[in-house]
Amino acid sequence: MLWIRILILPLALLADRLIGDPRSALHPVALVGRFIGWWGSPALMPPAFQRLFGMLMWVLTVILFALPFYCLEQFLPWYIFLVGGPILLNFCFAWRSLEEHTGSVVQSLQKNLPEGRRQVSLLVSRSTSDLDPGQVLSAAYESLCENLVDSIIAPLFYYSLFGLAGAAVYRAANTMDAMLGYRDERIRLGWFSARADDILNYIPARIAGVILLIYFAWKGRFAMACQTLQIDGHKRPGINGGIPIAIIAGGTGVMFEKPGVYRIGPGVVPLEEAGNEIMAAVRAVTLIFSLLMVAALLLLGSLAKYIGI
Repeated sequence: MLWIRILILPLALLADRLIGDPRSALHPVALVGRFIGWWGSPALMPPAFQRLFGMLMWVLTVILFALPFYCLEQFLPWYIFLVGGPILLNFCFAWRSLEEHTGSVVQSLQKNLPEGRRQVSLLVSRSTSDLDPGQVLSAAYESLCENLVDSIIAPLFYYSLFGLAGAAVYRAANTMDAMLGYRDERIRLGWFSARADDILNYIPARIAGVILLIYFAWKGRFAMACQTLQIDGHKRPGINGGIPIAIIAGGTGVMFEKPGVYRIGPGVVPLEEAGNEIMAAVRAVTLIFSLLMVAALLLLGSLAKYIGI
């Protein structure tokens, strides 16, 4: 029922803030990660067949992960689903844990540089062994900005459109991209995963971008946010990740740097001073987007009732 889907979204956000993302070997995303790790080895398949194999296994992985979510939503009594639904949706997105992981990098860096490098290596795929303190912070906050789309906006967007199954399909697809979508020996096997992730994130990334621009306009920083998007938004590989990163860099005045690859943002404000501003922007966009989705679902319900669907 539509009203249950509407209620589950804010309840899931509340559950996330209260308990975060449960850390367990039995977590559904951990289970699907192990499954991807099993089939996602290029050594299993000759290079000529890896693209086709990766595509077929992408479909199978999505089905295996999303099917239980679909069945639970369809067949659980509404009163049980109203209680369990927020927990199930919470498995598909990560808000509090993103902040916690970023905060752990900041705290570790305050202790010593090697510990900061070790912590940030858990968040990014780049080599962290030679990063200086500013580059460690850059990697951590850049990951937070990118994951505003990957780990919050996109799964909630697909939940609003298609229910729990939509959020689960996206989470499985994004996990495959995170594990396989690299230009190394996995390039053929992960080709389809990377392209599918680009397509699935295309609309959510631009919705997040519009909300971010509105947020920074309210803060009186629209011009710099928009200018940085125009100048630096294309510097990051991919068609989506540069949008939130560039807008937040411009809106907060910081610079994100991947050594030897790109610099994004004006760099007029040190990252050490802008952490709270970056966190606030991510929180604001999450809440604004969630309110918009609830409003859209309420409007959909009113229209359906009006026309008798």
